[in-house]
Amino acid sequence: MLRLAPLDRLNGLGSLQDGLDSGQVTIRRQRYGDNRIIETPKTGWRDILRSTAVDPMLWFLIGTSAVFLIVGEFTEAVILLVALLPFAGMDAFLHRRTQASIAGLSDCLAAQATVIRDGQQLRIASTELVPGDLILLSPGESCPADGLIEYSGDVLCDESLLTGEADPAHKYAIAALPRHECDAHIASESWLFAGTRLLKGNARLRIVFTGTETLYGDIVHSAMLGTHARTPLQNAVGNLVAVLLGAATVICLGLAWVRWEQGHGLLDALLSAVTLAIAALPEEFPIALTFFLGAGVYRLAKRRALVRRAVVVENIGRVSCICSDKTGTLTEGRLRLAHRYPTEDMSVERLLEIAAMASRQETNDPVDLAILNSLTTTLRAAPIESFPFTEDRKCETAIVRSNGVLFAALKGAPEIVLARCSLPDAMFVEWQARIDRLADGGHKVIACAWQTLDGTSWHGGEPDRDFLFAGVLAFEDPVRAGVVDAVRQCHYARIRIVMITGDHPVTARAVAKEIGLGATVPHVVTADEIQIRLDRGKADALRDVDVIARAVPAQKLRLVQALQNSGEIVAVTGDGVNDVPALQAADVGIAMGQRGTRSAREVAAIVLLDDNFHSIVRAIAEGRQLFTNLQLSFQYLLMIHLPLVLTAAIIPLAGYPMLYLPVHIVWLELIIHPTALLVFQEMAADGKLTYQPRLKELRFFTIRQWFVIALTGFAITAIVTFTYIRSLGDGYDIEHARAMALVTLTAASAGIAVMLSGLRSRAAWLIAAVSAGLAVLLVQTAALAGLLHLAPLHFDDWLLAIAGAMTAAALTLPGRAK
Repeated sequence: MLRLAPLDRLNGLGSLQDGLDSGQVTIRRQRYGDNRIIETPKTGWRDILRSTAVDPMLWFLIGTSAVFLIVGEFTEAVILLVALLPFAGMDAFLHRRTQASIAGLSDCLAAQATVIRDGQQLRIASTELVPGDLILLSPGESCPADGLIEYSGDVLCDESLLTGEADPAHKYAIAALPRHECDAHIASESWLFAGTRLLKGNARLRIVFTGTETLYGDIVHSAMLGTHARTPLQNAVGNLVAVLLGAATVICLGLAWVRWEQGHGLLDALLSAVTLAIAALPEEFPIALTFFLGAGVYRLAKRRALVRRAVVVENIGRVSCICSDKTGTLTEGRLRLAHRYPTEDMSVERLLEIAAMASRQETNDPVDLAILNSLTTTLRAAPIESFPFTEDRKCETAIVRSNGVLFAALKGAPEIVLARCSLPDAMFVEWQARIDRLADGGHKVIACAWQTLDGTSWHGGEPDRDFLFAGVLAFEDPVRAGVVDAVRQCHYARIRIVMITGDHPVTARAVAKEIGLGATVPHVVTADEIQIRLDRGKADALRDVDVIARAVPAQKLRLVQALQNSGEIVAVTGDGVNDVPALQAADVGIAMGQRGTRSAREVAAIVLLDDNFHSIVRAIAEGRQLFTNLQLSFQYLLMIHLPLVLTAAIIPLAGYPMLYLPVHIVWLELIIHPTALLVFQEMAADGKLTYQPRLKELRFFTIRQWFVIALTGFAITAIVTFTYIRSLGDGYDIEHARAMALVTLTAASAGIAVMLSGLRSRAAWLIAAVSAGLAVLLVQTAALAGLLHLAPLHFDDWLLAIAGAMTAAALTLPGRAK
């Protein structure tokens, strides 16, 4: 990768080996500012309250609670105020999380730096650095800004924070600072970036970019700009509540006016309106939403997925595409030495010793660590000189003294090692075929060789010929348990999986084939090819692509956006700082809990506690089931609220005595609330995914479901009205009529709940039984019925109520959410 070094920041610095002087520092600070990644404003409770106050759902809950307080329904008011706390807490948490995310990003930078100014070494705060400063870095230190290496001594750098790659990066000094535009594009091997850390060697760095102009700062800036808009579910519930509230207000005012005009008096008119208001206010909908989202957070946590935003429960169930890292998510994330193939005259132990001589613990290189950890004997070799692995050389040579013999050990890419050995043609072909088979099997393959050196004739330098071939070692990163089954479930559920990896396409294809990704032969494309397609404006750049190889995390954001533009609901995994923009842009950002950076975990919507792809699939299954449960709850609420409101309005408007008194509404709400919240709590069976047709936009209910809701609601309204008028009779037996209407509506509620829930939970059985038992107790017990202004029913009345409940249940079945 090439990066432009602006000449205006470097002109005149080539001869300044003593660093900047005080005057130059002042001028450059005024021009470029301090080395601050981001300005984090101080936030207090006022800021949190101000950001929380813009949520209309909170004001709806406060207003509704106030109405209940005015009419004397203190229990309902308390329930709404309690429901207010989760919404306010969620907004406050999101505000705090944003600040914590920024703090986490800033924590990765060095707090101080050693700088050369006016010819002296000074230890200053990293925020005081300016472009043009000359700083010194030692092993273990983090880089405080982006700069060019003017001097280095065998430097290894950990760039995993930016790239997500565990392999250390080798860095080299630039020959000279650029003087012309044609020289200003400099390879990344000569850059050190803010947030990276030196593992080995010393470096003298000329600062070029500071603050938000660094690569790290650009990532932080993307994170700050990222916003989480209200989800379709929140908008749908908010719109539904607004419509119901508006309709209820109009009906209440109309009822009060009609009762007044009918001559029933002011008290009757007000009581009728207030009773209807209590019945019509849709407070259960936001309460149910909060309750179900809270239940979803708990259930997903049981599936090893920690939810950081409750509303993501909606999106996780709608995911149509998963962009997953290979290493550590689909695989175990640990390189293991799987196969050892020495030559005929070489033992396995000796092959490992040769490889270990050319390995170093301090590099933290996964290959080196796997080799050293596989040794069964103590390595007795004194290092003399090392020629480390680089991307260009693709090999490492070590000169050691073992048992008094000067010895050269070589390990690296097979094609490089074989070229330094003298092998008969037949043996060369045989070993090349074995290497190709191992690579096709998804293994990382290195070859090893050795030679003895004459201590009198060797005067330094790396031997590059006359090596004796020792054999090959094959490493593998095992596929996680359960991943193959999880991929199979995704295919069945029509969820697309795109594996993103930095591996070679051949190795990536082998792993994809092993886990069942794509067709018989997975479609593998390199990230550079995708980049070219996107640059050319090809809308189908990612069509049918199963694997993106040779990718770096910095390319994820564009990949995610391209998939979203093609209509996908995208979940993306990430663990590094430069995954932050992609995690925020994704519909569901999923951070790795075990190996992920703090910044990635802070901005992600979900954190996987076990870093396992199978947990993602189980979370999607649970999210889908939870959304279905919420649909069932809302179906029940609409089907029972519609007849409740209509009968409370129609019967008084028709000139009959009031149907419901406030105490009757309380009775019904004591049934409706627990039914809506507790009955529809089915969990996804074994976390299995089911097929879900993809919709262009989220619709809470289909047209068919809306039709069934309306049909059921109107049918129950007609049944309750009929039973009320029938029981009222010529003698206007109002207590008997009210009892009949209440029992019929209660029975219909139980019938709807039974049909929608399928009685698949203990709560469904319990609440259905309690509803029926409560109706019998309150109506048939004369003393209790008298207190409630009711009268006991006759046998034929109960048969009629049961018939009405069965009718309601039968009408419900075609619209049941699945």
